[in-house]
Amino acid sequence: MIVLYTMEREYPYGTLRSTNGSKTKAVLEEKGLDYRLECVRPGNIWKKVPEVLAKHPLGKVPWIDDGETTIYDSTVINEYLNEAFPEPALLPSDPLGRARARALENYGDEGVLSRYLPLIWMPWWSPEEQRDQDNMEKGRQGLRAEIFPFLETQLEEDYLAGDFSLADIPFMAVAMVLQVDGMDVSGFAKTAAYFERLRGRDSYRAIDPTTPLSESTGRGTQ
Repeated sequence: MIVLYTMEREYPYGTLRSTNGSKTKAVLEEKGLDYRLECVRPGNIWKKVPEVLAKHPLGKVPWIDDGETTIYDSTVINEYLNEAFPEPALLPSDPLGRARARALENYGDEGVLSRYLPLIWMPWWSPEEQRDQDNMEKGRQGLRAEIFPFLETQLEEDYLAGDFSLADIPFMAVAMVLQVDGMDVSGFAKTAAYFERLRGRDSYRAIDPTTPLSESTGRGTQ
């Protein structure tokens, strides 16, 4: 059985999860794979303890153990899962379609999950009085000014690359964060509808902030 190592903790306002860990969790759910969840202590990630560095040399989550093999980095893990377990396919069949999907996945990773989303998401892991509200608003403004307008130009179909694919996986994590944050996206009609479609997928329940940790400990659908 695959073991997914990530960060998840319950708070009064919902179960908070690593955005990158949620990417891999969503793929495991989409593939219907049996897996077990192991929660890594946030302090062990922030302090880069040796046990973490032995699994992920950058001291981050997620990583997976698949038998004797350890694989780290959510994008690499998800590509591996898509190739090792080909059904349902999460990339288009043609080279150009796959390239576009990978480019959009990279945009979600570098343009959103590594840039604007941490400004919003990381403060939620702390008590309200310790949150930098100005920095959180900078993150929201970045989404409004740059990310959502771009998505409006890309969403000609229900999903970014036609059928649901790896291109959409980072934006499932965005949908998760904004569900907790309550940010108003209604000024971007295509984007708002897109996030609702993502939240409506069966796989989203595993990362839904309203799903208690006890109900999302890692059993897939098969």
